[in-house]
Amino acid sequence: MSLYHHFRPEERPFVERVLEWTQRVRDRYEIIRTDFLDPRQAFIVQALASREPGVFFMARGGFDGAERMRGVLHPEFIEPVEEDFGLAILNVTGANQFLSLEHRDYLGALLGLGIKREKFGDILVHAEHAQIIVAQEIADYVRLHMTQVHRANVLVEVISSDRLILPNQSFRSLSFTVQSPRLDAIAGDVFRISRAKILPPIHNGRVKVNWREVNDPSLRLEEGDVVSFKGFGRFKVASVGGETKKGRIRIEVSIYD
Repeated sequence: MSLYHHFRPEERPFVERVLEWTQRVRDRYEIIRTDFLDPRQAFIVQALASREPGVFFMARGGFDGAERMRGVLHPEFIEPVEEDFGLAILNVTGANQFLSLEHRDYLGALLGLGIKREKFGDILVHAEHAQIIVAQEIADYVRLHMTQVHRANVLVEVISSDRLILPNQSFRSLSFTVQSPRLDAIAGDVFRISRAKILPPIHNGRVKVNWREVNDPSLRLEEGDVVSFKGFGRFKVASVGGETKKGRIRIEVSIYD
């Protein structure tokens, strides 16, 4: 069976890149730092690195529980330190007290500067400011050029990790079984929506898997996938287990409150 059989067709370019990374670590003892990875990408890197003797993978996102993380692939005899992950924390304060800024506003401002999504991680939005984990190599660029978010003038400064404020985020676990780990089957059980009612919103682009719009209800979800369903909420696939005696698949998810 081909290695690529274990991954989705659209993931093949990323899988090929990771295989090239692991080969360089294995054969040349290189240390390779990735850009920010979403949970599914981090899962793929970990899975492929574990196949290669002497190749190890560590990831950091700036705080415990971060969704998007930068990783370091390294040989066994080298232990990465925090500086090797190349993370910086930006504090963004706004001057418009009458405008409430949301996650999408900060995301749009960064993308509007021409910054690729893989160059920054989680965006932590608070009542009067936001804190953004970015690649160290772009921190000064953002600090100098990000002067406005939506219609609010902002000031950006680089801060130390001890000033990072984590928003209160909780989730609850849910376990169930499905006939197949399809997107429509799992999302339907999580949000208690019948198959007939869940298909139209998927077809209409209201569902994202790992931050990418998905229109195919038959997409097979994997461990680490994050599913956002507009109007209903978001969950992460914690595990896809084995079959029950009746041939159903055990699923465990973490539902974000």
